[in-house]
Amino acid sequence: MFFSRSTLLLGDDAMQRLATARVIIFGTGGVGSWCAESLIRTGLRHLTLVDFDTVSPSNVNRQAMATAKTIGEAKVEAMRAHLLEINPDADITAVNSVYNADTADRFRLDDYDYVIDAIDSLRDKVLLIQRATASSACLFSSMGAALKSDPTRLQVAEFWKVRGCPLGAALRRTFKRMGCRPAKKFQCVFSEELLTNKRAPAAEDNSQETAGGDNVTDASPINKPHTNGSLVQVTAPAGFTLASLVINHICQAAR
Repeated sequence: MFFSRSTLLLGDDAMQRLATARVIIFGTGGVGSWCAESLIRTGLRHLTLVDFDTVSPSNVNRQAMATAKTIGEAKVEAMRAHLLEINPDADITAVNSVYNADTADRFRLDDYDYVIDAIDSLRDKVLLIQRATASSACLFSSMGAALKSDPTRLQVAEFWKVRGCPLGAALRRTFKRMGCRPAKKFQCVFSEELLTNKRAPAAEDNSQETAGGDNVTDASPINKPHTNGSLVQVTAPAGFTLASLVINHICQAAR
């Protein structure tokens, strides 16, 4: 039985709720991909993955589905195939699309119990936060995970209490400039650690890496994320932490 160890710890009621919960993850990069894997390995069965990018060589150091064999494949398709190898009975939908003002209406967020934001692009992240907090779904969000090497410094806090994270600060400035706030509170995974790159990015590193929660540290101008160094020992724990927020929320509802 795949989930016997999960059931021992969480109990039958929580596992049933986990099996019927519907989760959508925006961004399947260094954070989102590990969040997806953690959820499926724990017992989630209904998952939608949204990302527009393809696997590049620079993804191999930190993304769950990125291997020498998957380079060039759509990230969501490679991730779906990887997750179905873990649980062939899982219901996994791969949406090869960017989330932005032109596509947002295609996503019926009220159809989901949980929305995971692992997007880097500031403008698109603001829009997703606005739409998700106005929906009936519960939102959990990843702040920047690049330029960090110490996973023990990862924290969880409500959005307006995130400190020391340039992406979080940029989001707060944007909401204040727009004269609006998210419709409801939501929890974020972040770290105050901030290192610096020791070299300039190679040409291949400047590809379409604008989704995944592990690239941006300061999104100015508004929709041009910077390429920064990032490591799996931080991005994966950030993804696992996002997954734990979903699982613990489900367990609390089952009590």
